[in-house]
Amino acid sequence: MNSFLTKDFLLQNDYAVKLYHNYAKKLPIIDYHNHLSPQQVAQDTQFKNITQVWLYGDHYKWRAMRAFGIDEKYITGNATDKEKFLKWAEVVPYTIKNPLFHWTALELKAYFDIDEILTPENAEEIYEKTSKILQQKSHSANGLLKMQNVESICTTDDPADSLEHHIAIQEDTSKVKTFPTFRPDQSFAVENAITYNKYLTKLENVSNVTIHNYDDLLNALENRINFFNENGGRLSDHGFEKLSFFENDIYDIHTLFNKVKNIESLTTEEVDFFKFKTVIELCKMYHKIGWTQQFHLGAIRNNNKRLLDELGPDTGFDSIGDFSQAKALSGVLNKLDSTNQLAKTIVYNLNPSHSEVFATMVGNFNDGTIKGKMQYGAAWWFLDQKDGMEKQINALSNLGLLSCFIGMLTDSRSFLSFPRHEYFRRILCNIIGTDVKNGELPADEAFLGKIVSDICYKNAKNYFNFQ
Repeated sequence: MNSFLTKDFLLQNDYAVKLYHNYAKKLPIIDYHNHLSPQQVAQDTQFKNITQVWLYGDHYKWRAMRAFGIDEKYITGNATDKEKFLKWAEVVPYTIKNPLFHWTALELKAYFDIDEILTPENAEEIYEKTSKILQQKSHSANGLLKMQNVESICTTDDPADSLEHHIAIQEDTSKVKTFPTFRPDQSFAVENAITYNKYLTKLENVSNVTIHNYDDLLNALENRINFFNENGGRLSDHGFEKLSFFENDIYDIHTLFNKVKNIESLTTEEVDFFKFKTVIELCKMYHKIGWTQQFHLGAIRNNNKRLLDELGPDTGFDSIGDFSQAKALSGVLNKLDSTNQLAKTIVYNLNPSHSEVFATMVGNFNDGTIKGKMQYGAAWWFLDQKDGMEKQINALSNLGLLSCFIGMLTDSRSFLSFPRHEYFRRILCNIIGTDVKNGELPADEAFLGKIVSDICYKNAKNYFNFQ
């Protein structure tokens, strides 16, 4: 089966072609949110085969394989890497209209110069060819990043992480710049008191703060924020179904913390209150140190309890939620803004019916101090496909300033995922080019080219100012 990819893939008019090839294509990539392994960057891992770099940890592919009737043995089970790849090849032709079809083709072409659709007929040949290429230095972890002109990446890291691999990367100029992102979700995950106390022990050990009370917890977290900052961290990240907001202190936060320390269970409302108060304190710390904060909102995680018990979290059983978002999000942002402690903020939305809600909400808190201070984040997770990207771009365009947008990210665990930036850039250029073709934008190539360049690279470069 021949590939459908051409040099003008997704570019549906002459102006889109000009914008992509002249202004977007060759720009460096700043991937400011992903789940790559800093250890693999530091050690410049040489992957033994394509399964290891392409299928391990990729819950997008795992969901598709399960839907196609592939046994778990060939997904997360004990089948060989080659057997898993051959099973994935059975599925690929039938992923049409799913972004996996486009991503698979783009990635095979970008990294291995394979210009054909993966099928059961060519799977064994492609497995052997790609596995051989992956032994070359050009295709090590850092080599794969450099092939896509990746300037810097930001991984996702727990406050208790030693950051030893980030430190090693900073000391080696041959490695792609890799910065940690502070993801403190476990630091306020008080739903399970036993698990939470085990986490507090880890936090004590790395922060050198004995955590007897709630103030000690905040001191330990601020200690880790400073440590991350010293080692290149400039962002935090939070994953919630929805933010919680409380107008008044209906509970005493110190009492709640003491209950959890004594292995007492909190009610659902007490848990929400604890998280709200802790997130507010963390956000004030981010503002104080000059960081950007990120909120990923709207996922229902671990829906399939049977398979969660068998396979663990992050294995492909999460989905889009329908939580009410606007009022609590407004409350949290307003509480921080009212004391001038609202940091630069990126808010990601998983429910496409909420696009306009998010796009208008962030606009409420731009105050003229920083260009694009409040960002409606890139199409995320289930929405990082063509339709989702177009809807996010259009909502942002209609209700905010697309020209201030800081662009795409991979949100991926795979070193082969960076053609998603190419995918986004092509879609962006096609949207703008189509408006020119329709007479809705001026045919000013230099000006529109600058807008495209800003969105794809320069806005993020200026927004984060990584050192």
